[in-house]
Amino acid sequence: MTFNGWLQILVYCGIILVLVKPLGGYMTRVFSGERTFLSPVLVPIERGLYAIAGTSEREEQHWTSYAFSLLAFNLLGFLALYALMRLQGALPYNPAGMAAVPEQLSFNTAVSFVTNTNWQNYGGESTMSYLTQMAGLTVQNFVSAATGMAIAAGLIRAFSRASGKAIGNFWVDMTRSTLYVLLPICIVLTLVYVWLGVPQTLGSYVDATTLEGARQTIALGPVASQLAIKMLGTNGGGFFNANSAHPFENPGNISNMIEMVSIFAIGAAFTNVFGRMVGNQRQGWAILASMGVLFIAGVAVTYWAEAAGNPLMHQLGLAGGNMEGKEVRFGVVMSSLFAVITTAASCGAVNAMHGSFTALGGLVPLINMQLGEVIVGGVGAGFYGIVLFIIIAIFVAGLMVGRTPEYLGKKIEAKEMKMAVLAILCLPLAMLVFTASATVLPSAVASVGTGGPHGFSEILYAYTSAAANNGSAFGGLTGNTPWYNVTLGIGMLMGRFLVIVPALAIAGSLVAKKTVPASAGTFPTDGGLFVGLLVGTILIVGGLTFFPALALGPVVEHLVMIAGQMF
Repeated sequence: MTFNGWLQILVYCGIILVLVKPLGGYMTRVFSGERTFLSPVLVPIERGLYAIAGTSEREEQHWTSYAFSLLAFNLLGFLALYALMRLQGALPYNPAGMAAVPEQLSFNTAVSFVTNTNWQNYGGESTMSYLTQMAGLTVQNFVSAATGMAIAAGLIRAFSRASGKAIGNFWVDMTRSTLYVLLPICIVLTLVYVWLGVPQTLGSYVDATTLEGARQTIALGPVASQLAIKMLGTNGGGFFNANSAHPFENPGNISNMIEMVSIFAIGAAFTNVFGRMVGNQRQGWAILASMGVLFIAGVAVTYWAEAAGNPLMHQLGLAGGNMEGKEVRFGVVMSSLFAVITTAASCGAVNAMHGSFTALGGLVPLINMQLGEVIVGGVGAGFYGIVLFIIIAIFVAGLMVGRTPEYLGKKIEAKEMKMAVLAILCLPLAMLVFTASATVLPSAVASVGTGGPHGFSEILYAYTSAAANNGSAFGGLTGNTPWYNVTLGIGMLMGRFLVIVPALAIAGSLVAKKTVPASAGTFPTDGGLFVGLLVGTILIVGGLTFFPALALGPVVEHLVMIAGQMF
């Protein structure tokens, strides 16, 4: 590790902190229905969309209606995307003549993009037409991200209101998230990416002759527009198979920094939205500080492991960090930072091969995902994910002092605890049960590219990534098989909707409660003690549910490496 490396990391963290308040303030006005500088242009469009949907900004929904609207919208989105992929061979904007996507791969991909996972069992430039990329995948990149933002907004209202019945209107929250936040920022980002050299064209692929005289087809397409929402919406699904390691998706260090900032910007700002809407910004800063502690710890471990490199290579006289699977233009520092960011958020974009990281370097992305990606997390999803841990942390604090736990004046009782535990336990259920099944099924094992503990890590990482709605891969696993297409798809659905519905149930319960005035016995939730309690709760709950299985792969790899060095 070097001073220059840590300076780059601190610059990134500084940019995120600078963006939190202004972006959080803007998003607060959006979700509160207040006027913004974009209102003169967007209000007529917004109201037109409400008229088409048969609703208005004045109508609010009970949590059950909110959940039903969300589930119905996502089901229709899945069906539309599935149909588009199955019919793409007969549809326009297909200059490369892509055939219809096979049934099981279409199922996996449709589920993947609807759930904001963006796991890709295919190469984008060799499988998807321009129309599918634009009207299918990019559209879902917007609305799946907006869905997560809507849930977070509804949950925040539950804390800021008292003795109510409604948590908002799903159609209004999703529309405003898209129109006022995602679209304007993505338009700017698209123009910046084009300026930096990212392609944005509907022209055909280009045939070129290499220096050796061989013929090469260079894939192009509407890349910049998809790249913008891919990062901002913490989607992660790339236009190209190599994702953000591809020079057309990530030309250099400036684009790399913009992409990393995009991943965290909205998720970090949601903590400020929370603080503003509950009337105490310190509450939001305390949550962000908890996220920050876990994030910096993950970056430190990954950077140290990758900078130290492989001791077996050192014995051969090859000093330096671990550059295997990394782009030279990004190096160890930016590759390590990108890996931690993308798995701390539910993004899944990669600029390096995670399977080529050292054992401990690859362990951190696994931990980030298995903790529920609450370290900033996906847009909206990270916030409602960490609220589940806050409820458990507050409940534990209440038990320790012998009084009914409360958070921001809302008593945390049996119903909230049951829903929080249900949402948290669905992740290990999806990740570990499918992993165990895949390790004993011959056809599933045959898809593993590496034997031993690393092969186990490939399987565990895949199901962890799917259930956590991340979408990144360890590499080496052939996922485009009937078993993996179906089971990974089921894991994505479980990790998305078995968390969303309990979170909305918690919102519905909290919004109906009265606000209890703070007293001398009220546990303060805006200081260092709360930060420590929340961080400890996240690590302990994660340790109880995941770490025994987690250790079987990367930790064994690390021990094997040490043994090889000694003998």
